[in-house]
Amino acid sequence: MKSAPLMTGHAPYRLFRIPFAVAAAFAVLTAFVAVAFGLPLRDPDGFLGPSYVRLPLLLVALILADMIPSMVRSRPARGDVLRAAAVEIRRRWPVPRLLATSLGLLTFYLAYVAYRNMKSFLPFVRDRVTDPLLQASDRWLLGGDHPGDVLQQILGTGASAHILSAVYVSYLVFVPVSVAAALVWSRRLSQGAWYVTALSFNWILGALSYYALPSLGPIYVEPKHFADLPDTAVTALQESLYRNRVRVLADPHATQSVHGIAAFASLHVSVVFTAAVMAHLLRLPRVIKAALWAYTLLTALATVYFGWHYVVDVAAGALLGALAIWLAARATRPGDAVPPRAAPLLATAGRV
Repeated sequence: MKSAPLMTGHAPYRLFRIPFAVAAAFAVLTAFVAVAFGLPLRDPDGFLGPSYVRLPLLLVALILADMIPSMVRSRPARGDVLRAAAVEIRRRWPVPRLLATSLGLLTFYLAYVAYRNMKSFLPFVRDRVTDPLLQASDRWLLGGDHPGDVLQQILGTGASAHILSAVYVSYLVFVPVSVAAALVWSRRLSQGAWYVTALSFNWILGALSYYALPSLGPIYVEPKHFADLPDTAVTALQESLYRNRVRVLADPHATQSVHGIAAFASLHVSVVFTAAVMAHLLRLPRVIKAALWAYTLLTALATVYFGWHYVVDVAAGALLGALAIWLAARATRPGDAVPPRAAPLLATAGRV
């Protein structure tokens, strides 16, 4: 698999100049909110160590993932492995590309960490929830029925629950893997920058949507509708998030946990929808496009089936993803990374 070629005409790290500025501004806003409300800033998902350790390790992992297949194919002699590796690094990872990839990772990470902290601040900044309004919208859309009940009746509560659970939690792997693939294996570096920027903007737009309509989600306000579901990985995740909520609300300074419950809009849907639409915009192989649309559909079903989100949250997530794609295109200006046939679709996304 070929590595991403460098952009011509200007330094490739300039692709992330505007996205990094936006992510940094969002991080500054997050720090301001923390100070204004007396809340602690946390580095979430820190089980692998602090960010200044995790980010370089992730960058090294990306380089190895790119180089190892080529090294295996070249089959260097045992004594020439290090020399061959050095040559391969210089060839596939020149300084401009290394800087661009590093800045892309930092942009994504800043947006993600700020998003997680803003989500954690939500119950302290916006202490009223809009779940009654969203519940009413669900009943209206389904003629008085509860969406979770309807899906459980159609799909059952046996094997389908475990399949949808696996789909839902696979998102935790999908996001970092897709970011790595975009930065390492995109046909053009501008394509990878566009996708990574779109995901970064998803975090920012998602945080804004949480503050616009703060809500908990059906599983936490109407748990009786999900009592018949078997224990799955989703069950454990929902219970863990609720425990974290209790700890943070009791004393945010006494725990390293972050508050992670918010319904509107669905970031699971927005991110996977972003990936599926961009697969079309960038004309990826048909099998990848089909797989991503199937993944998007199953993710949308899972969010309602398990009570993570209301139906309107799913639609809002898709709209948010389309907006993130358009804003990312404006920020990175991928230019010739967009095939001519994709231009009308991009214009449509921008009008959503």
